[in-house]
Amino acid sequence: MTYHAGKYDVAVVGAGHAGIEAALAAARLGCSTAVFMLNMDAVGNLPCNPSIGGSSKGHLVREIDALGGAMGKIADLTTLQSRMLNRGKGPAVHSPRAQVDRRLYSAAMKSLLEGQVNLHIRQAEIIAVEPVGKGYAITTRLGAVYTADCVILATGTFLAGRIHIGDCSYDSGPDGMFPAVDLAKSLKKMGLPLRRFKTGTPPRIHRASVDFSKLELQEGEMPPAAFSFSKEEVLSALDKGYGTKTNPLIPNFSGELTLCHIGYTTEKTAETIRQNIYRSPLYSGKIEGTGPRYCPSIEDKITRFPDKKRHQIFLEPCGEDTQELYLQGVSSSLPEDVQIAVVRSIEGLENAVFTRPAYAIEYDCVDPLAMNASLEFLNFPRLFGAGQFNGSSGYEEAAAQGLLAGINAARKVMGKPPVILPRSNSYIGTLADDLVTKGCSDPYRMMTARSEYRLLLRQDNADRRLTPLGYEIGLVNEERYDKFREKLSQIQMEKQRAAKLRIPCTEQLKALCEDFGQALQGSFTLEQLLKRPRLTYENLAPFDQERPELPAEIFEAVEIDIKYAGYIARQEAAVHEASRLEEKQLPANIDYAQIGGLRLEAQEKLAAARPQNLGQAGRISGVTPADVAVLIVWLGK
Repeated sequence: MTYHAGKYDVAVVGAGHAGIEAALAAARLGCSTAVFMLNMDAVGNLPCNPSIGGSSKGHLVREIDALGGAMGKIADLTTLQSRMLNRGKGPAVHSPRAQVDRRLYSAAMKSLLEGQVNLHIRQAEIIAVEPVGKGYAITTRLGAVYTADCVILATGTFLAGRIHIGDCSYDSGPDGMFPAVDLAKSLKKMGLPLRRFKTGTPPRIHRASVDFSKLELQEGEMPPAAFSFSKEEVLSALDKGYGTKTNPLIPNFSGELTLCHIGYTTEKTAETIRQNIYRSPLYSGKIEGTGPRYCPSIEDKITRFPDKKRHQIFLEPCGEDTQELYLQGVSSSLPEDVQIAVVRSIEGLENAVFTRPAYAIEYDCVDPLAMNASLEFLNFPRLFGAGQFNGSSGYEEAAAQGLLAGINAARKVMGKPPVILPRSNSYIGTLADDLVTKGCSDPYRMMTARSEYRLLLRQDNADRRLTPLGYEIGLVNEERYDKFREKLSQIQMEKQRAAKLRIPCTEQLKALCEDFGQALQGSFTLEQLLKRPRLTYENLAPFDQERPELPAEIFEAVEIDIKYAGYIARQEAAVHEASRLEEKQLPANIDYAQIGGLRLEAQEKLAAARPQNLGQAGRISGVTPADVAVLIVWLGK
């Protein structure tokens, strides 16, 4: 027996990182919203690794925050240790990464959902989603039927989830939770193009069983690399007692449990894996799903790179109130006894005691080519997908899609046009565009190399790129926007000061330049000096007597803008050129088979993807520049 339990503007299925951002965005934009989850104690769970950010992923988190999302603030609130990766390289690839307290992160996200106006949270297994009128009906295991104008599917790895550990395989979601089997059947019946992907996790071990004297210490940075541009809000929450006790955002923090360590595999590790590789379901053919290309298991590493003598292993804390350590780099689906032998072959882990074994998990996800750039399904209006359900990999990619889907579902309800983020203004836009135009044959992971505009899309300027849009949409409030405008004003004033301030050529300044292999004659403006390689605000400080008291981020922004001005101008010109194609819209009802001169493959690919503009059409696999030229002529007629 079923009964009608309620009506919502937006219903979100799943409360992982995608579902959280989707539900918060829709509710904050004024829609009555419900989010359904299998276990309310697993909101924002971090089943793979207890960290947020990383190379390119940190860019995504900062963009989420710039638009008004939640991930960055909660990550800052629950940080144990943080670092800015790739500092030795150019600013385009600088990426913040933080170790977070796994349980506190989940609890903080749950609290955020519970306190959000317009948002109802429900622990319920959704077993069916069906079109009803202009919207959808979603049915729970207990027979409750909810209707919604828009539905967002953010099922993560739960959809028909199946765990593999050696010869042992069983239906399950991550962390021992039950899977969404009936929902997978319902979505297949509805006609969604589902396929099978796979991911994995490493083992966890007890801290007391580790000999840290044999491992390398990896400390966090001070001052820490934060994600949120609203540092005042994060610090205010910390002052009230929220978040971790040993958070590095707090001055004079301390905490031995927040330290990370590095170890290395040995020849014994490789030999143990080679002798038991036949017992891995990954190699026996038991696993059907496609795994992530850029996050291989330890057995994959040993097999694919036989000449590499050792692989790094990172020991990272799961939280400040737990003794569990996460072994990044030892993802595996080998039998438990082999996993124990593998871990104990690593120096420092000879007596390691397991708390949880590693496992591989297969799950159903959708082909993202079935969606448009707003993450709405082409053949199922008002149905959206987000996160690993869309074929991506990673918490940050999921949260970014969830935010975009939540915004567009709310705007659909309100009769407003969707927000389509172009590749030229964000990694979120690049992520969405890649998924819906190129698709993915394995779990999609964001990388800085995926963007042709990465010097423009730096993590430090995410607010300058996206906060005005967040304010326009309605996710950034007036107070935050006023502070943002004040920051822009400070940057502009400091640029003007740097252009006017002349610094005399003293012996000390000459010596500094000579240390960097540069000759200096005559006086220069601060701007001219900053354009020189290796000269920075920091090492020029003794020669700048008029420097105002400004936040470090202002000096960072000005220095990058000045030092890379020529390269930035070149990329902006490329964006302008590319935008000409993006502006040429393609009618939604084109019959590509009737366009003369268009190759058969292009007709099929274009008809399936239904690109919204010429730029998007040109990025579809199988569509050539000649095909785009045909479309330009056809549009001209």
